[in-house]
Parts: sequence; C-alpha cells; structure tokens
Amino acid sequence: MALEALDGLVLRLREDGVRITTARRLVLRAMVDGPSHPTADELLTTVRAMAPDVHASTVYRNLEELERLGVIVHTHLGHGPATYHLATEAHGHLVCERCGLAVEAPQDLVDQMADGALQRLGFVLRPYHFAVLGLCASCAQGAPQPAA
Repeated sequence: MALEALDGLVLRLREDGVRITTARRLVLRAMVDGPSHPTADELLTTVRAMAPDVHASTVYRNLEELERLGVIVHTHLGHGPATYHLATEAHGHLVCERCGLAVEAPQDLVDQMADGALQRLGFVLRPYHFAVLGLCASCAQGAPQPAA
C-alpha cells in the first residue's frame, strides 16, 4: 500500500512537470512510510537513515517545495515545532495543552466546524493547517475545578 501511495505521488508530480530527484523521492518515501505528523528534523533523520549523504538543507528545501506544490501541508500542533502530513484530505487536530497528546479530529466534527464557520461568518476553513487546544479526557479528569 505505501509503495502504491509513493508511486501515485511521484506520478502526479511528474504529470505536473515536476522533476523527481533522489532526495525528493526519499522525502516522499519518509512521508508515506513514516509516522504520522513528523517534524522536519524527524524527516531528516528518516531520510538520512536511507541516504546518509543527503544534506539537511536539501530536505528542508524539498519540504518547502512539496508544500508549495500542494503535496504536503505543515501543521502547528500546539506550541511545538511544525509537523508535516500528506495533503490528501483536510483534517483538524485536537491537542492537549497539558500532556501534548495530539489526535486527528473526527471528520464529522471538522465538517460541522467548517459548515458553522461558513454559515455564521462566511469564513472558509482550511482545517488541516491548525490545531484546537484544550485538555484530553485524562488530563481533564485531573484538572482543578474552577472556583464557583
């Protein structure tokens, strides 16, 4: 499955006239095969595990270019570094401010939020590019109750 996804991305880029360098293919492979929402440094580590001679600047430039081409999207999950994911589908993130847990919001919740923003404010959301901060269920149970 991952190989098919990688081949599909490469084919799409080639059809758009984009040159597929070895480094670009490695970055795409790291995105497809790696963990969900890696940071740029995590992607660099993964790419260098496959090809130690790839320079950090090459990976960072490819991330910028792949984002410009609409293949990947960076997301800010709370206060940490930007993370990346394939731009296959818009989705929102819920991030716990206490423990840092980050989960993808269910699609129906994202759709409801986007519909509400459009209907009430005329605002079109791009939910793959932000996170909603709060407390996860575990941390909320241990949260001090506000004074009455």
